[in-house]
Amino acid sequence: MSIVSSLSPRAVAAPESGIVEVVNYARGREGLLPLWVGEGDLPTPDFISRAAMDALAAGETFYTWQRGIPELRQALSDYYTRHFGIRLPIEHFYVTGSGMQAIQIAVQALTSPGDELVYLSPSWPNIAAALEISGARSVGVELQFEGGKWVVDLDRIETAITPKTKGIFINTPSNPTGWTATKQDLRNILALARRHDLWIMADEIYARYYFAGGRAPSFLDVMEPDDKIIFVNSFSKNWSMTGWRVGWIVAPPEMGQVLENLIQYSTSGVAQFMQKGAVAALDQGDDFVAANIAKAARSRDILCDALVATNRVETLKPDGAIYAFLKIDGVADSRKAALDIVDKTGVGLAPGTAFGRGGELFLRACFLRDPTQVATAAERLCDYILKL
Repeated sequence: MSIVSSLSPRAVAAPESGIVEVVNYARGREGLLPLWVGEGDLPTPDFISRAAMDALAAGETFYTWQRGIPELRQALSDYYTRHFGIRLPIEHFYVTGSGMQAIQIAVQALTSPGDELVYLSPSWPNIAAALEISGARSVGVELQFEGGKWVVDLDRIETAITPKTKGIFINTPSNPTGWTATKQDLRNILALARRHDLWIMADEIYARYYFAGGRAPSFLDVMEPDDKIIFVNSFSKNWSMTGWRVGWIVAPPEMGQVLENLIQYSTSGVAQFMQKGAVAALDQGDDFVAANIAKAARSRDILCDALVATNRVETLKPDGAIYAFLKIDGVADSRKAALDIVDKTGVGLAPGTAFGRGGELFLRACFLRDPTQVATAAERLCDYILKL
């Protein structure tokens, strides 16, 4: 018997990331323009790093609050007051070791082995994988691609609901499609969840990246206090903190002890000096986030305008998030195309096969980068596409 065959079947069945496969294939190549993963090109700003370094130098290296230091939970409460127009006491906020861990904890809290969670596909692959590893079942419902835009079909969601369904995962603005729910979409989904007594797991990590101005519609705009909604989020995208691995959960205070216990038995909390950096991000980072959003908007226009002008790419500028999801004439295997594009252009894209049903013919490009770099990437891609 091999070592691997003696491991947990759920662990062995965990899929390799289709995004990471391409990254590993080409990492470190000279002249590479990496648009494959969901992060910007700027390091964490100094005012955030300095706050963490000062806390580290001051000896803030001991075990700390499992739910997050009170100062950070208060900063999160204030952030939601400023940007979501809602005042939530700190009892609603729980600090996690990344947005990914926030999802894992939410999955553990909401589902048991054999339960089902419905999600919209194409989707960031980690939600489906987190469910399957936990013993639950992920049920993908495809968004409809119509005229270059993505549209949600409520009837398809309802059809996917079974007696085993515990909730619906909604990521809006969406990774990878850029689909952004309207307030009416959110009302409709919430009404469906209420009708079937389901939880909603709301991933609003890209809520600030909304190119119509302000922020994207949120379930916070349409929900009632007793609605069963748990929010997952991260410091990664807004404040250029992808490597920090700090996230948060917004949940009813009644769940507090359950969430604290799940944090305790996974990471036992986020390092206090890192949390001090997160406090600085929230308290001092609004201008930095605004600049990141403006840069993303410029780069989105540069990339999408150039690709659409080839008359070989089917897409429209996404309403939100930081990705262009591209359907290129002549591309039938996006995994093979992503590897070929790296070899021939030096541009790294994520294959749509990594994002589940409905994404197979697409490629994802992250445009949260310097517009001059994105213009260069667009030029290389256009040259490649026109030669297909």
